[in-house]
Amino acid sequence: MNKFLKSMALLCTLVFSLPALATDAFYTGLFNNQAAGGYDVVAYFTQDAAVEGSKKFKSEYMGAEFLFTSLAHKTTFDADPSRYAPQYGGHCAYAVSQGYIASGDPEQWTIVDDKLYLNYNKKVLTTWRTDTAGFIELADQNWPGLLAE
Repeated sequence: MNKFLKSMALLCTLVFSLPALATDAFYTGLFNNQAAGGYDVVAYFTQDAAVEGSKKFKSEYMGAEFLFTSLAHKTTFDADPSRYAPQYGGHCAYAVSQGYIASGDPEQWTIVDDKLYLNYNKKVLTTWRTDTAGFIELADQNWPGLLAE
């Protein structure tokens, strides 16, 4: 993909992510209302892997649909959803640290201090890992203001 198309894709991602800021809702993309791209958020913690969930096992939390690979994962999530849900509504954690929002890719993730963070792409994840603690501190400061916009 050439640079122009990449720039346009990023712009579209940013523009279409903005409506999710009006509430505490999670980034769910444009059409499916599935948080974390339909990936099982419990699996990040129990399997140390990004695993796609199934519509057979789903829960609703803060206006978004969460999918799971098993009834056990659904039950675990339902008992404490805030423990497993991605930080910053599933938006790119690095972007939030920089004062803007972008979509989070469920295959570009980290767990820090028992919290799940998603990032925009592999390159951003690499940057995120250069100072994760510092970026989390900035993102924690920025997130309430981004929610209010």
